[in-house]
Order: sequence, then C-alpha cells, then structure tokens
Amino acid sequence: MTHQTASGVMRDARRIVVKVGSSLVTNEGRGLDQVAIGEWCRQLSTLVREGREVIMVSSGAIAEGMKRLGWSSRPHEIHELQAAAAVGQMGLAQMYETRLREHGLGSAQVLLTHADLADRERYLNARSTLLTLLKLGVVPVINENDTVVTDEIKFGDNDTLGALVANLVEADALIILTDQKGLYTADPRKDPAAQFVHEAQAGDPTLETMAGGAGSSLGKGGMITKILAAKRAAGSGASTVIAWGREPDALLRLARGEAIGTLLVAQTQKNQARKQWMADHLQLRGAVVVDAGAAVKLLEEGKSLLPIGMTAVEGEFSRGDVIAVRDESGTEIARGLANYASSEARLLCRKPSAEFEKLLGYTAEPEMLHRDNLVLAR
Repeated sequence: MTHQTASGVMRDARRIVVKVGSSLVTNEGRGLDQVAIGEWCRQLSTLVREGREVIMVSSGAIAEGMKRLGWSSRPHEIHELQAAAAVGQMGLAQMYETRLREHGLGSAQVLLTHADLADRERYLNARSTLLTLLKLGVVPVINENDTVVTDEIKFGDNDTLGALVANLVEADALIILTDQKGLYTADPRKDPAAQFVHEAQAGDPTLETMAGGAGSSLGKGGMITKILAAKRAAGSGASTVIAWGREPDALLRLARGEAIGTLLVAQTQKNQARKQWMADHLQLRGAVVVDAGAAVKLLEEGKSLLPIGMTAVEGEFSRGDVIAVRDESGTEIARGLANYASSEARLLCRKPSAEFEKLLGYTAEPEMLHRDNLVLAR
C-alpha cells in the first residue's frame, strides 16, 4: 500500500471510534485531566462539524473513583473496584458532558458489558441506540459497565471494547490514543535499537511478537491489547491508528490524512466483511416470504424490507437472529438480522408501520430487515 493510499484511510473515514486510556484520561492517576479531555472534545466537535460521526470509548472511571475515595493503590476486591467505578463514572460522564457542551455538542453515556454484545438481541439494541445517537449529532461516550461485571464477563480492557464498538457500528476507523507514540519493533524504554513502525497490516502475527508486555499500573492493557484490538477491528473492515494522546491536534491531523502514530490497515473492505459474515451464517433460525414488489425493492432498488411486503413467516426466531428472505417461489433472495421476533413478525405481515404500535404495544424499527443488516443472495 502506498503512503498516499494509507493516509487516505483516515482522511476518508466517516465514522470513527476514538479510544483513550486511563493514564491519559486521569493524568497518570492524579484525577481527570480537564485540559486533555477538553482538547479531545474540541477536536471531536470539529470532526462532527465536518460531517463525521464520532464515538468516544473512554477509560478512567476506576482511577477517578480511587482518587475521589482517597485510595492510593488499586484494590483487588471486585466489590471495591465496582464501588470505585460507580463513584468515578459520575465524574467521567460529567466531564465529557461539560467539555462537549462547550462546543455545542450533546453527549450520551453508554455502559456496556460483554453480555450486551454476545446476545444478538441486546447487540442489535445497542447498535440501534448508538446509530440513533450519531444520527442526532450526539457523541456517545462508552465505558465498560464496571459496576456490574465480574471477571468472567469483562472485556478485560477498553482496547477490546473499542474494537467491539467499531465492529458494532461498522466504523471506518478506530483511533487508539495511548501514552506512547505508537508501535515499535521492541520496547523503546528497554531497547535503544527499537525502530518505529509507521504502517503495517492489521492481524500480521509478527506485530504480536513486537508488542509483548504489559502496560502501566493503572490500566489493564499494554501494546499487545492494542495490536489484538486492531486485528479484531479489521474483521469488520476498520483500520486502526495507535498514536500518542498528547500529540497536538492528533485527531484532526489524522482526519486530514497526516501520518501520525502507527497505522494498522484492514485488508477487508467494510461492506465486504459484513456481507461475508452474513453469507457464511449457516444457522438460519427462520425465514420470511415476500411478494414480488418487495423482492424487486430488495434486489433492484437496494431498499430495506418492510413488513407490508411480507406474506408469511417461517420458523421461530428472536430479534437479532439471522433469517432468510424468500420470494414467492421459495428461492432465497437475501438474508439478514431480524428487527422483530417471529411471533411479532407474523402480526406485522402486510401491515404498514403506522399500525405497529397498536399491534405490538410498542414500535422499534419500521423495517423488518434494514438494508445495512442484509445481504443479497445473488
């Protein structure tokens, strides 16, 4: 890949997930760094005004809670960690809300657990919420829900969470801001011969060898978690940049195509990755049958599937399951994520969206399958 093409990866990114670590957010544990958070929020506001969609994944709740509780060392008891997170989360959300509001932007706190993304229905709910917030011009500020999780269901670090959020919303890019300039061939603090890696392919196994070792005492991740996060993000077509969080205007300069930090390029295109995942989904829970008009809208016009075009529902499935779409002859023409369970879908067949609330007692999406969540079979 040429340097010009590489720089274009970030310049062309429209939906961006930015992750910042504990040591940056809390100034090495001394409390929330108002200046640094203010700088990131200023840059985020500029990106939003340029028409980009941004999500912030921010560590720092436990470290801020420790400071507010007067604790000098990180506790080991899970309930004490959860208490610190509960206290610190208040300050973290308040800080982002204040700093983003100064630039005319609204913010939303979103706390996630592994279970939210492992369960298909909750996954789809989280995705719908985040995409709605982005559409409204609001910046979601995401953290792991440390007040309720245990070690068995933790993401483990917010680098992993950042990558999963990038997958969730199909981001174009993941930017991981850290306390190092980027990736080196060895730890530069121990090996003076270590060379800086400007660009590499996400998922290259040699990167994991380079990045071995743990991070600071505050955060749980080291460079290895960032390399693995980039590999995970690449699965949905998002490229990753690992850069120094205190680099002046780092987010804006990256968005202009400047080469800052280490760029780990995803080899799979975003749409291609998602379609491959859908196409490879072998366990279809059920299907909906559609009339000729709906089939044309799907196949030729690139539209979503509306329940008014459905004539029958087959099998039993839940919201978020992958289901088939069949035409009147029984041929599969598409597959995708169901916005409604089979029992609800049966009630919605042949019905316009205006009647959904009367039939179900609520309304979620107007589509049975949104075009972003379906792939054509031919």
